[in-house]
Amino acid sequence: MLSEGIPEVKKRGFARFVKVLLDVCSIMRYISVTREDFVKKALRQLTQKNLRLSAEKWFGELDKTLMQALRSLTQEYEFAVALGDLLLLNGKWYVTHAGLLRLAQRRHCASIRVQQVREFCDPVAGRWVFKATLYKRMGTQGFVGFGDADPSNVSYLVRGAEMRVAETRAVNRALRKAYGIGLCSLEELGSLSGSFSPARESKPVVKQPSENGSNKR
Repeated sequence: MLSEGIPEVKKRGFARFVKVLLDVCSIMRYISVTREDFVKKALRQLTQKNLRLSAEKWFGELDKTLMQALRSLTQEYEFAVALGDLLLLNGKWYVTHAGLLRLAQRRHCASIRVQQVREFCDPVAGRWVFKATLYKRMGTQGFVGFGDADPSNVSYLVRGAEMRVAETRAVNRALRKAYGIGLCSLEELGSLSGSFSPARESKPVVKQPSENGSNKR
């Protein structure tokens, strides 16, 4: 009798195990679906916010093509206009250094190594070249980007900071290569003088003589 009861006990135990396993799988599937729904909802909200803020910030400059590009950039990279991740200049989108760093953080970038390319640098002339290597995961192949800067290719707003500009440009290029971003970054632009020009000098006003020929001062 005892020998006949043992298989039955094993069957019941196995049945309980299978039931628990199925319950766990159902819970995990529910969590996965719930998380996916949450991510989709968050992206929809971010897309709507980006479109609204862009329409307010660059009123009259956005067309359907730019709006569609913004929608794609938001859904693929989760860039936020409110945080300054993207900027519209002369009818083109540009990604910023801050936006790229936030993207690297979201994608759990392992490390970024930056080093000076000394043979191309000239401190006296203010010419600097840097090499940046980004590693998505430790032990994987890195993505390399070079950045250069000198007084001839930086905005007047950052004259004297060419070394830091060159380093930032190198990091930006490495980040864009690693994550497949075709947009040029704002910091890689040669000059922003066209978009951020100083106020024009006012022309001197020539005082016209009066009708009676006198020109009192």
